[in-house]
Amino acid sequence: MPIAPPLTSIADALLAEFETQAPVTRRFLDRLPGDKLTWKPHEKSLTAGQLALHIALVPGSIVRLVADNPRQARGKFDFPEPATHIEILEAFDQSIATVRNELPGYDDDAMKETWRLVQGDRELFSAPRSAILRDLMFSHWYQHRGQFSVYLRLLNLPVPASWGPSADEPPLFMQQAHTDAQSS
Repeated sequence: MPIAPPLTSIADALLAEFETQAPVTRRFLDRLPGDKLTWKPHEKSLTAGQLALHIALVPGSIVRLVADNPRQARGKFDFPEPATHIEILEAFDQSIATVRNELPGYDDDAMKETWRLVQGDRELFSAPRSAILRDLMFSHWYQHRGQFSVYLRLLNLPVPASWGPSADEPPLFMQQAHTDAQSS
């Protein structure tokens, strides 16, 4: 496994994690067949397509969200139903491009700045911008990726490995070692 160069800023550290996790997330999104977009495990659940599209949109949406400070809270969350699997993957590609374009623009002072979410004149919460990015862009993303793995399992589809193995695949580092051994 290559050794990463030293990180020079908070944005660099977040971007390094993002670049590691984006391909893992793509593997999850790739597994959803187009004919299962409207499937859901429970009447209160999002459809598989809605959840996949939400996962695709999270990183870019959060990077754009923290650009405004303070930010007015929305009245409700919208989870659109994608028409095709390609729509999900294109949204994911755009989200990745947004993070790669916007995140490096935050210097450490901007990352340490207190970011606020408000509703009218009332502050709902505040935290350093870097903490908001860590929590909403990554922890939120990982939580939904885990939720999506349950959808895949219930649909009897192979669940990709992420940090460690899944019941269907060895950890990614072992897959890479196997591929490297076969190519030598």
